[in-house]
Amino acid sequence: MRKALLLGPVVALALAACAAAPPPPEPPAEPAAPPEPLVVVGHASVLEFGPVLLASTEVPPGTVVTGSGGVPNLWNAQDAQLSSGVSGRAASGAAPVTSGIADLAGNAGTQTLRMSLEHDDARIVMTVTEGLYRIVARKSAGIDSIEDLEGKRVATFANTSAAVFLSDVLRTAGLTENDVTISSLTAPASADALINGEVDAISIWEPESERAAKALGDDAVTFRPEGAYREIYSLNAKAGDLADPAKRARIVEFLRAVTDGCRAAEEDPARMQALLAERTGQPQDLIAESWHHHRFPCALPDDLLDVLVAEEQWLAAKDGRTPRTREELAVLIDPTVLEEVGAQ
Repeated sequence: MRKALLLGPVVALALAACAAAPPPPEPPAEPAAPPEPLVVVGHASVLEFGPVLLASTEVPPGTVVTGSGGVPNLWNAQDAQLSSGVSGRAASGAAPVTSGIADLAGNAGTQTLRMSLEHDDARIVMTVTEGLYRIVARKSAGIDSIEDLEGKRVATFANTSAAVFLSDVLRTAGLTENDVTISSLTAPASADALINGEVDAISIWEPESERAAKALGDDAVTFRPEGAYREIYSLNAKAGDLADPAKRARIVEFLRAVTDGCRAAEEDPARMQALLAERTGQPQDLIAESWHHHRFPCALPDDLLDVLVAEEQWLAAKDGRTPRTREELAVLIDPTVLEEVGAQ
């Protein structure tokens, strides 16, 4: 009994000491994982992606990755029409569309319009490059004017801006696409077909037009009528991503670097041309020689909606559907992102 009485105070003192002891320190918080890099895609063969490509090398490492692709990659969508509607894909080195989800995707307005029929959350946020297309033809095929294209064989890439340009040029001479025999080929295959005498003219983007013109030499004749259609190559995003404050801030920051890329494209393009030569497999001197067929605004052109309306009418006629209205197409352009880019 006495032993139990003696133990009571000891236990009480021990319990009091435990109560007074400070709690063990909290383990250090795990550092926040860095955000996944922005994924920015544009088809590997096009020069229009140059300012974006250069910008990706100027931002902090690991924040942006680039790859080959286009607007369908915003949703990892398939584009069976574009893939199946062209021959000579092997000459281009890759299928027109690669798999994977992108945060920003470069393409001409034609592809934004085509994909937005099923994905109405597509948004054009910045026009990076304007492509000043031209028709390259053989004089020896009896072609000295646009009117002489009537009855001739012409290669272009169906359902793209190059095909829109062909239609626009023919219209200036009172002709339609039905007045020529069109072969749908990839850009490299189009140039090869003209060089090899398999077609009489091509309507395709650079540097393949330049490659064909150089190969033909004195037999080459080119056409770009005053005021002709131009390719408007823009970066596109999803409306949901633009509504996410964190994702939007990262997109805006990268677009500021792209704006610097556009200035470099105009003022000192050598490094950009070297990056494009590595990416496209084209000789750097060929890229440099075709450079003046581009403009690099990094803006939203005043007539962007006008061009989209004209392209929509052309595409709708091809699809046998009613074209969307100007008001419906206006939703595809989001000028607020570019406003933030300039508000730094």
